[in-house]
Amino acid sequence: MPTALYVRVSTEEQNLERQLDSTHDYAENDLGQPLSNLDVYRDKSTGTDTARSGYKELMQAVEAGEVDHVVVHEISRLARSLQDLERTVSRVTDNGAAVHFVRDGLSFGDGKERPMHRLQMQMLGAFAEWQARVKQMNTKEGIAARQQEDGYHHGRPPLGFEKDEGQLIEGSNYDRVCAVLDMVQKGELSKRKAAGELNTSRKTITRALDRSELYI
Repeated sequence: MPTALYVRVSTEEQNLERQLDSTHDYAENDLGQPLSNLDVYRDKSTGTDTARSGYKELMQAVEAGEVDHVVVHEISRLARSLQDLERTVSRVTDNGAAVHFVRDGLSFGDGKERPMHRLQMQMLGAFAEWQARVKQMNTKEGIAARQQEDGYHHGRPPLGFEKDEGQLIEGSNYDRVCAVLDMVQKGELSKRKAAGELNTSRKTITRALDRSELYI
């Protein structure tokens, strides 16, 4: 049966090749799977839940008994909360398949699991969830601080935001904006490409980077 590779990115360019190389190499070298036996499931999402089309298709294949192995680059790519992580791993293993997290060095359902592996998975999953929640809290605090400034009650809202009766609220593309700005700050994306990705100007990208507390 096919081996499933699951990759999740926030934009078309964000670490996609690294995840694909990582999962392909593991499936071929560690599991002995030929390239023709690999199915790739992709998502472009930054959400903290598992409401993703690629994820849903993967789970449907697993529950239909069409997958022997699920290979993921790292735990945070599969789930952003401990509850979703444990539920997903259980769904995979309960259906007779194994799940492998390449960078984390953990596998479940392959007959080689050790008690310490489950503890490591829980710790990594809890840390990923904590990171997501801290980011949300910092963002809200940054918004609250900025809303005290008169400038934010007049004129256009910052990139990724909307206004509701004079108050800033996250826009529908807020998560995407955060991901793109993060790539620019890390040197993974130029301001020109970021502007194209978000359909805005380089000046707006620069202004958003100067207001980084809004996009933590």
